Amino acid sequence: QVQLVEAGGGLVPAGGSLRLPCTAPGRTLSRYAMGWFRQAPGKEREFVAAITGSGRSTYYADSRKGRFTIPRKNAKNTVYQQTNSLKHEGTAVYYCAATYYRDLLSAGANYGYWGQGTQVTVSS
Repeated sequence: QVQLVEAGGGLVPAGGSLRLPCTAPGRTLSRYAMGWFRQAPGKEREFVAAITGSGRSTYYADSRKGRFTIPRKNAKNTVYQQTNSLKHEGTAVYYCAATYYRDLLSAGANYGYWGQGTQVTVSS
């Protein structure tokens, strides 16, 4: 069992930036590809970004390219989700997830481990 812990959520002004860390106490995250997903109120969970275990390849939802990045620091056993120019539609619970898969990383069904999520609210 891999326990994933997200942090960094809260109230953020529109147009601002956000950096959410995801860690796995007692686990080596570099063994896993990692993904970030989000679920807005009343909507289905959607893919945001993913990164391979080595960090050499990243994947983004088409609508979010340019504003989202998913840096990982394996030395710190941490994967981040960085968002710039936040929009109101960014209000959601953000989840990090881990998988042994090496492709098809945009599909939530391919992830076996999920964090509890962290709430992000974008304010006017």
